[in-house]
Amino acid sequence: MNQRVEILQALRTIKDPELDRDIVTLNFIADVKIEEGNVTVHFRPDTAKCPLLDQLTSEIKQKVLQVEGVQEVEVVIDHPKQDEPVEAEQEFGGVQDLNHVKKVIAVMSGKGGVGKSLVTGLLAVSLRRKGYRVGILDADITGPSIPKIFFAGRPEVSYSPRAMLPPVSSTGIKVMSINLLLKNEEDAVIWRGPLVGRAIKQFWTDTLWGDIDYFIVDLPPGTSDAPLTVMQSLPISGILLVTSPQGLADMVVRKAANMASQVGVPILGIVENMSFFKAPDTGTEYEIFGPSHADETANALEIPVLARLPIDSNIAILCDQGKVEECQVPEFNAVTAWIERVTPDCQLPKMPA
Repeated sequence: MNQRVEILQALRTIKDPELDRDIVTLNFIADVKIEEGNVTVHFRPDTAKCPLLDQLTSEIKQKVLQVEGVQEVEVVIDHPKQDEPVEAEQEFGGVQDLNHVKKVIAVMSGKGGVGKSLVTGLLAVSLRRKGYRVGILDADITGPSIPKIFFAGRPEVSYSPRAMLPPVSSTGIKVMSINLLLKNEEDAVIWRGPLVGRAIKQFWTDTLWGDIDYFIVDLPPGTSDAPLTVMQSLPISGILLVTSPQGLADMVVRKAANMASQVGVPILGIVENMSFFKAPDTGTEYEIFGPSHADETANALEIPVLARLPIDSNIAILCDQGKVEECQVPEFNAVTAWIERVTPDCQLPKMPA
C-alpha cells in the first residue's frame, strides 16, 4: 500500500460532526501532496464559514502524522475564491447526495381521526426494533402530531451550514416536523396549498437524513395538495392505508386508494385502527364503533388487511407522554413483516424545483 492511500485511509477516520460523514467521502480533501516525508493536505470545507475549521485542521494533522514515514504535515485551507462569494441561501440545503434512503412508505387515510400518526409511529418503532435505520417525515403541516408521541419534551432542531439536523428519539428514530420549527407548538400554521407543498419538499431536500432503511411519511388527511406533493415528489415505495370500522371511514379511504391508483403509487395494505376493545377482566372483544368493513374494502381494492388494532388506553397514555416507543402492540408484527417482504428499494431522483 502506497503512502498516499494510507494517508487517505487515515483521513477517512475523521468525521464532520455535523454531517456525520468522513471528510474524504464529503470531498473535503482537495489534494494530498507528498515530498520526502513532508505532506501537504489541501482541505476544502463546504463553507467558508465552517465553525469547526480549527478542530478539523488539528485532527487532520494528528491523523496524518501517525502514518509511517510522515515527518511534517501542513494543512492548506482552500477557501472559495473572492469572485465567487458564497451566500447563506446558496449554502443551505441540497444535501440529497448525503442522504441514502432505501424505502419510502407513506401512511394515508383520506379521513382524519383514524390514527394515521399512531400507525406511523408504531411502524417506525417496530422497524427500529428489528435493527433498521428509520426516519419519519411528519407531512401533516397543519395538524402535526408525530413529535408529541415521540418526545416527552420539545426537542431542538439543530443546523449545519448546509442542512437541518433532525432530532433523534430515544431509540434512534430521526424525526422532522413543522411543529419542531414553530416558536410555540400551539401556533396555527395558516398556509395555502402551495406553501404546504413547498414545506414538505424542503423537509426532504434540506434535512440531513443520512443513511435510512425505512423513511416513513405521515400524510395529512384528504386527497389535496399535500398528499399529491408527496406522491409526485418523493420516490414512494408504497402506501399503507389506515381506516376505522365506521362505514364513513371505509368510503373515504377508498377515495385515498383511488388517488394513489391514479398517481401510480402501489398500495401495500390496510390497517384497521380502533377495531375492537378487549375487556381486561374477561378477554371479551367489543366492537365499540360497529362491525368492521376492512375485509370488504380490502377485497374491493384487491389488497390485504394487515392488522386490526385494538382500542387500548395504555397506548393513548404512552403517546400522550411521548413514549410511543414503549408501546407493545403484537398485532403490528404482521404489518412489519409484510412491509419488509413487499416493498422494493426506491430510486432517488433529485427533487424538482
